[in-house]
Amino acid sequence: MLKASLEKTRNALERTLDSQEFSLQAEDVGRIMSVTGPVAYASGLGSVTSEELVQAEDGTLGIVASLDPDKVGIMLLGTGYSLKAGHEIKRLGRVADVPVGEALLGRVIDATGKPLDEKGTIPSQIRSALERPAPAIMDRLPVASPLETGIKVIDALIPIGKGQRELILGDRQTGKTAIALDAIANQRGRDVICIYAAIGQRESAVAKVLHELAEQGALPYTVVVASSGQDAPGLQFITPYAATSIGEYFMAKGRDVLIVYDDLTRHARAYREISLLLERSPGREAYPGDIFYIHSRLLERATHLRENLGGGSLTALPIVETEAQNLSAYIPTNIISITDGQIYLSPDLFSRGTLPAVDVGKSVSRVGGKAQKDAYRDLVGQMRLSYAQFEELETFARFATRLDDNTRKALERGKRVREILGQRRYSPLKDYEQVAVMLALTEGLLDSVAIREIKVAEQKIREKIFIDLPHICQRIQQGNKLSDKDKTMMQNCCRQAIAALAGTRE
Repeated sequence: MLKASLEKTRNALERTLDSQEFSLQAEDVGRIMSVTGPVAYASGLGSVTSEELVQAEDGTLGIVASLDPDKVGIMLLGTGYSLKAGHEIKRLGRVADVPVGEALLGRVIDATGKPLDEKGTIPSQIRSALERPAPAIMDRLPVASPLETGIKVIDALIPIGKGQRELILGDRQTGKTAIALDAIANQRGRDVICIYAAIGQRESAVAKVLHELAEQGALPYTVVVASSGQDAPGLQFITPYAATSIGEYFMAKGRDVLIVYDDLTRHARAYREISLLLERSPGREAYPGDIFYIHSRLLERATHLRENLGGGSLTALPIVETEAQNLSAYIPTNIISITDGQIYLSPDLFSRGTLPAVDVGKSVSRVGGKAQKDAYRDLVGQMRLSYAQFEELETFARFATRLDDNTRKALERGKRVREILGQRRYSPLKDYEQVAVMLALTEGLLDSVAIREIKVAEQKIREKIFIDLPHICQRIQQGNKLSDKDKTMMQNCCRQAIAALAGTRE
């Protein structure tokens, strides 16, 4: 009896020792060799893998970024001020990930899932890896439905489709973020999940964005993933990947997602800093050789999935800042070549008060036109080209003393087009309102209206078309093509609205 009891105790002790030995091997503890700003080198992590998550003894997280024979380069996700040579660092046995799920809607988090809005912990138990392969070609569907921004110049002339990647670029303080936030605000009631990734932004700028989204009622369907300029470059670098993983969760559920990366210029600079400290060979403008790849693998994850995979879509609006209107700079040209078009904001137009300051001549949508509703396509087919020609003609007309009648008419029409395309922030227009105004414009019904009264005439047209022709408004919303009879009825309605404006003026 006693012998059996001793044997049982010995077996239990052996099992305990075996489990302890196993856990020590699995933990794989190493030592920090050196710390240089946002990068640390460690030894002793012989079985660690690339992009694996590690943790120092002070709680600082890091991601394995380089594997050398005698050391491991680690991209720190914290400041690392308290880290010193000799400190322990251990593997966590998983790659970097972020919580995903419905619980994130209306919340502000960082790239690791830590709440930044003082609303308590996030109850989501589902986590998704930051780095995920882009969907295969055969898993994708063509871009077939429009993502309506409510901004006339974009929806009419530079349309965006669900699943598209449309770049927004321009010099600083030209309204790039404003366009993206307008697009987010316009998704209210459209069953579109929105994600705003703030990369290296000032905390005051992020607070302003949150305030505006709350005022527009957009926070309940929006997730904000933020990293400030004071955060570690490693945290800034993984922010857009974390935001994309969150978006992919909803896309896999069959939802439509709009994601804004604000902005990828700061993202590239953060990666350059990390790469230089990891002793990687610098290339053009000191950027590493894989600077193109970090953005291409990010933006390729935006797509429209096949129906058997849920049929969801992920639409990306990356933002890039240019300097002195230099579109041919390294980072802008890289991202232009990856995306499906660009919306260029001109500082010249901005300084003249033309808002949004979209340069139609330098902007293009290579995919969205196929998803544009038929009512738009029939009306604005030639408007984009004629408006771009007007801007060139206006420049030369300043030096001319005499203009022929055709040139004068083209200039007057162009001025009215520019006035119509101007729009205040957070004042989105319904698709039928935009179509009615564009119809009046292309048919020359506004040629007799003074420039200063164009906005009033536009308001009259929008109000009357909604009251008098609700069935046509419904057809436009459903994406149906307008018949000649529909167009005639809309023209008559627009004439009546303009005539009523003239009668009021008299």
